[in-house]
Formats: sequence, structure tokens, C-alpha cells
Amino acid sequence: MSFFQITSRTQSASPRPVLRLLSAALLISVSIQSPSTLHGQVPALPVDLAPLPDDPATVMAVVGQSPILWGDIQPKVDGRINQVLEEKNLQLPPEQLAPARMNLARGALTQAIQTKMMSESFLLEQVGTQAAEKRREVSEMMTSRARQMFFENELQGLKEKYGTEDLTELDAKLRETGTSLRARQREFTDMMLGHMYMRSKIEKDPPVTIAEINAAYQHDLDSYRHKAKARWEQLSVLFANHPSREAARALIGEMGREVWYNEGWKETARQKSEEPFAADGGQHDWTSEGSLASKPIEQQLFSIPLDKMSEIIEDDQGLHIIRVLERKEAGVTPLAEVQDDIREKIKQEKIAASQAKMMREMQKQVPVWSMYPEDMPGAKPLRPTSIATGPTNDADYR
Repeated sequence: MSFFQITSRTQSASPRPVLRLLSAALLISVSIQSPSTLHGQVPALPVDLAPLPDDPATVMAVVGQSPILWGDIQPKVDGRINQVLEEKNLQLPPEQLAPARMNLARGALTQAIQTKMMSESFLLEQVGTQAAEKRREVSEMMTSRARQMFFENELQGLKEKYGTEDLTELDAKLRETGTSLRARQREFTDMMLGHMYMRSKIEKDPPVTIAEINAAYQHDLDSYRHKAKARWEQLSVLFANHPSREAARALIGEMGREVWYNEGWKETARQKSEEPFAADGGQHDWTSEGSLASKPIEQQLFSIPLDKMSEIIEDDQGLHIIRVLERKEAGVTPLAEVQDDIREKIKQEKIAASQAKMMREMQKQVPVWSMYPEDMPGAKPLRPTSIATGPTNDADYR
């Protein structure tokens, strides 16, 4: 089973013309559901971005000593675009797809860089300041272990998903989706090493003490204060629906007598009441003091005894009778009722702080060069090169 799941977020389709619909569908950012996506969304498209390459061997980024090629990114990008086009049953020329293709490429590259940074950081932690030969030895050992896990776990899942035991057939089916067996194995290795690095840096369930919970509660005490609130049932007759106030008063009086003698409030409300909640039997859910438009109703709502019918209440809109079913006085929500929510909030804040710290550490120890350095904090610009003719030393990447 893989450690991360790659998903896509697609904006909702607009009921506009076809090109606008496709634009909404394709302007999407690919994200990895893991703490590796730490610095937010891909920025808006600058006008002077380097164009996407044609050669799959073009180096898009270098992370530490590891290059990321356009061939690693392109299948995912074009596969996603083709999927959306097929879903929308559309055919568009390449120039109209270019902005979406660029956004997808930048998102996929950012993911690849972050995953590679974590795997590189893990290897660096294992070898420390030892010689390059030791690094290669550790890297080969970890890669071999990851490969074994891939064949024991991930590969079996892929076979079941695509319904084949034949590796050649499986590879062909994966290529139809924009990837390959070899690419999945490489990704699995990086993700596994990255997961190991995250486990060493980020505690999934950090402890939260009672003192921390109490301090957070006291700090945000105002947010736990609440006004008085009540829930009630109501009968209404609106002046606008009747020829005179006398006619309106006659009807509200009739409804009042019905519920007084027969206790059929909900049925009477559904049949005769003229307020917005009549269809619900005149039932009004919890409402805070100060939030009602009708001040005469609100004054009665927070003053009359529970379960007692009010007198006829008149406001600008009409005549009303209410009965308060339940009421809570103003006060402060007790700590006992919110401590679980506070604990979870503190826990997530600690995890986020650990993620930010991990990112800073990775940026210090793993240099990054990218064709789109603005997408990755701390990255340096990289001019497009082929893997065959690319840079041979750090100076060439600057």
C-alpha cells in the first residue's frame, strides 16, 4: 500500500460557453495528501515563465544530487488533461490547453521536488558527513529495501486494480494512464524514504497537556461566551395578506383558541400560519438574543414563562403568538464541553509547527534548482538542459 495518494482538485463546471467550462475544469492544481505540501498553492502564472520542454530528458529540477526530468512529469500532466477532455467530451487545440498544462506541470514538479527533498534528507541523516561511497551504499541498501516492499505490497495492489498478473500487460495499462511500472517503483521508493523522514521529524499524535488546554481556553475565553438563546413555536398572520387589521386579528385569535383547547400547534401552523416556518409546524430552532428582526417577538421570547402561550404580539409585519419550548441563559461554555476540540486544535498546531520546522531543515541541507523557483521557497533558478548535456557541477545550476 502506498504511503501517499495523489489526487486532483477540479473546479466546478460553469454553465457558460464550452471554452469557459473547460477552463474551469482544467485550471487545477495537483496536490499530495501529505505534510509534504507545506507552502501552499502554486502562484498565479507569471507572463515570463520558461515554456514547457518537448524533450522528456530535459532536467526540470535538481534536488541535492538527483535530477527530476520532464519525462517524470509529462505523463501525469497530459494524462490528467486527457482525462478531463474525455470526461467533458471536448477537443481543443494545444494553444488553448497551454495555461492548464503549465499549471499542472508546476504543481506536479513541486510535488516531485518536495518528495525528493524528503528522501534526500533521510539519506543524509543516515550517512551524516561520511564519504560519497558510503552514501551510495546506504542509498542502494534503502532502494533495495523499498523495491522489495514495492513488489510485496504495491505491485500486488496494482495487479488487482488492473486485473492482470502479467507485468508486461500491467506496464502497458499503466502507460495508458500516464505512468509506468518503473515510474511507480521510483515514486514508491522516494515516498517510502520520505515517509521515514517525516516519521522521524513529525509526531502524528503529539501529547497535549491539561495545562495547555486550560491556557488556550483562557486565552480565547471571549470566543466561548454566548448570549441567551431560545427555541420556540410560532403562529403568525401578516397584515399584507388581509384586507384589514381587524381581519388579521380575528384570524390570529382563531388560531390561538385552536391551539389553546386542542394542543394542535404544529397542525394549526401548517394549515393557517403565514410565517416562513409554517410548513415546519411553526418550529424555530435555537436563536441567540439580539438576532431577531422583530424586537417585539424577541422581547417576549426572553421574558415569558416556558411552555406558556404569549399574548398576541404585534410588530410591523403582523400579529403573532409564540410559545417558548426551551431557553438557555447567557454565559460561558464550560471547559469540559470544549476541551476535546481545544486538544485537537493544539495537536494540529503542533503538527503544523513540526512540518514548518522540517521544511526549514530540508531547505538548509538539500539544495534545490528548479525551472520555476518561485514555486519552491529557497530554490534557485535552473536553465532548461537535457540530461545528456546537463550541468556537471553545482556552479552550472546557479
